[in-house]
Amino acid sequence: MKNYLFCFFLTICLIAGGGNMLAQAKDQMNTKIKGGKTMEIKSSSFNHEDMIPAKYTCDGQNISPPLAWRDAPKETKSFALICDDPDAPAGTWVHWVIFDIPANVNSLPEKVAKQEEIAGLGKNGKNSSRRYGYDGPCPPGGTHRYYFKLYALDAMLNLNAGLSKEDLLKAMKGHILSEAQVMGRYKR
Repeated sequence: MKNYLFCFFLTICLIAGGGNMLAQAKDQMNTKIKGGKTMEIKSSSFNHEDMIPAKYTCDGQNISPPLAWRDAPKETKSFALICDDPDAPAGTWVHWVIFDIPANVNSLPEKVAKQEEIAGLGKNGKNSSRRYGYDGPCPPGGTHRYYFKLYALDAMLNLNAGLSKEDLLKAMKGHILSEAQVMGRYKR
């Protein structure tokens, strides 16, 4: 009986205290990083937390959606973008890694090329399917969340195309000036 009461009490404490933590961890569209700068990223194809149109998924043309950003720190030398799905059954699934986006670029058009280097737009890394470029949502079941995370960096990374998300995150360490994200959902 003591174990039952202890577990019950612990559960109540976690629920009561965890509500604050959950509220703080709620999806944020724009965040501040080093230097206190706030950036914003949006897509003209879907609003933050709305459904991603099928056109940008495996059920459609499987092309990247248009993305645009503003208010990057003036010290920005390059941008990087990671799109991933934390709801994938086998763990976070990476849909897109792109980096060395020049500082004078403030958007990515629809249908960014799926090749190693993209003229004027940077370099593609490899997604979880081990392919270059964007690979759209294709959830096996349920509604999944897809985070498009933009990083403003104080350096051009000058690394070879084909980086994984993990390699890119390591390379960006200490170089992130600001970060922003937009999240879309998709259900098949």
